[in-house]
Amino acid sequence: MRRVATLAVPALVVLAAEPLYVLVDTAVVGHLGRTQLASLAIGGSVMSFAVWLGTVLAYGTTGRAARRFGAGQRAAAVEEGVQASWLALGGGVVILLALELIVGPLTRALAGSAGDVARNAEGWLRIAAFGAPGLMLGTAGNGWMRGVQDTRRPLFSVLGANVISAILCPVLVYPAGLGLTGSAVANVCAQTVVGLLFVRALITERVSLRPQPAVIGRQLVLGRDLLVRGAAFQACFLSASAVAARFGEAALAAHQIAIQLFFFTALALDAVAIAAQSLVGAALGGDRVDEAKTLARRITVAGLISGIGFAALVAAALLAVRPWFGADAEVYAQARLAWWFFVAMMPAAGVVFALDGVFLGAGDVKYLRNLTLICTLGGFLPGIWLAYLFDFGLRGVWAALTLFIALRLAGLLFRLSGDAWAVGGEDR
Repeated sequence: MRRVATLAVPALVVLAAEPLYVLVDTAVVGHLGRTQLASLAIGGSVMSFAVWLGTVLAYGTTGRAARRFGAGQRAAAVEEGVQASWLALGGGVVILLALELIVGPLTRALAGSAGDVARNAEGWLRIAAFGAPGLMLGTAGNGWMRGVQDTRRPLFSVLGANVISAILCPVLVYPAGLGLTGSAVANVCAQTVVGLLFVRALITERVSLRPQPAVIGRQLVLGRDLLVRGAAFQACFLSASAVAARFGEAALAAHQIAIQLFFFTALALDAVAIAAQSLVGAALGGDRVDEAKTLARRITVAGLISGIGFAALVAAALLAVRPWFGADAEVYAQARLAWWFFVAMMPAAGVVFALDGVFLGAGDVKYLRNLTLICTLGGFLPGIWLAYLFDFGLRGVWAALTLFIALRLAGLLFRLSGDAWAVGGEDR
């Protein structure tokens, strides 16, 4: 458990930095009014697409780098990061161009009849999209550094950039008078600085920076299953925002507060998953299968304990919704509808995120893909659209999210009980 904590604690700070900044951003924008907060909810949901792609890239890079690191090939592990960074840069530019082309119709589709919300969300996204290349480079950098079990250097890069932007955001929104636009500019600043710092870290490693199509091709094959899995997650969260919007501005604003806190707890719980990826991947890369199985059991327990702790914190956080986020009485009432589902899912979520890390480190991505698709198509999506059809409101949206977590938990525990995931060797 000490090895898990050594990797997880610095990773926790790195993971918490971005969602903490988003919470600051949400709190600052919340005081502008419910329309601006609802617009941020739409814009943030769309930008989560770039976060998803970056996370997919980071997870794939961590697993491949960790196996090579465990086999005693550190230089080869870092070279995985070089190729992942080329992929990240290309992907970030594609996201930027695509968003600039489709942002208008996309925000109108997500906001429904709320015209002011759609217009504000479009303006926010047109600026925020310029942060996509830096965001992608930053996640690729985190990926290879986790693979070589270095979670300390990313700490200073990510934390420093986000602290600067957390200060910049309220200054741009209020004294500078930019309003919602100031929030977007602060986002771009943080993401660009982080990307440049991780590029600098690669340069200092003194490895070849030339693109290697063969390695990039192998990373894309691994990324295929992770992309499908990630697409299922995005379908869930975008559907949640779209359905919440149909219940009115107050429901959508309350959903924005709750879902950003959910993302914060999810990424914080992912600190255990990152330790699992690095340690399990290195153990299997060195053909230490029994060690990997022992680590998996210990990490499951660590995830459960973390989830219970966050359940208590989330329950207490309900008291902070009104003073921190400027929520009016109607928004607060809507938030309370979702909150206890949020609390109830946390212990299960702790185990789910921990086991995700175990199986990602093991390279068992096909199973993770299939499980996520089953839980999305057979659980979450039917649940959330039934909530819309029968007018269950925000309570129905969060009941569907809780069902999604519960189904994933059952599937992951079933996989852990067998041996098919624990395959040793430098590559899977």
